[in-house]
Amino acid sequence: MLSVRLIVLLLVGLVATGCDRQKAEAPQAPAADAANAAADAVAGKGIDRSHKGAAAPETLFKTPDGADTSIAKLGGKPLLVNLWATWCAPCVKELPTLDALEAAQKEKLAVIAVSQDMGLQEPVDTFLTSRKIGRFAAYHDPDMALSSALGVQVLPTSILYDAAGKEVWRYTGDLDWMSAEAAKLLAEAR
Repeated sequence: MLSVRLIVLLLVGLVATGCDRQKAEAPQAPAADAANAAADAVAGKGIDRSHKGAAAPETLFKTPDGADTSIAKLGGKPLLVNLWATWCAPCVKELPTLDALEAAQKEKLAVIAVSQDMGLQEPVDTFLTSRKIGRFAAYHDPDMALSSALGVQVLPTSILYDAAGKEVWRYTGDLDWMSAEAAKLLAEAR
């Protein structure tokens, strides 16, 4: 009975923390799910400055038009990179606030959301259109090479880069990007 309660508690922690990208890659046994949930609960939601000053990886991903790009190619002003997936409930929850942030901060901050969905771009585009989410979220990394290069295991994860392409911080989990908390964090890029 105690072990069932522990598993339920760990699974609740997983849902509260974010989506483990590895779960989308391959089905796992219940024992593996419990172990992943425990690891996610420890990782937690929130800010991580341990990579501050690290250069953006040169890893390529696709623009909304299907061309190759990288974080470095998008430099010149502060950049918020959000890694998300259509199957990730916390990711979907925060997309409208990222959309609002992108519209409100165009002059000061570039915002892109890079889908980690495996497969074709078309289902991601359909998903975004059905939710009236802007093209900023139509970047696509079907091989999850960017999240791998960054060591990201939980979605959503957002990474703020300064104008020189150096990491300022990363935020794991969903956030209201129009909140006072987000404004305070984003001000660190200036």
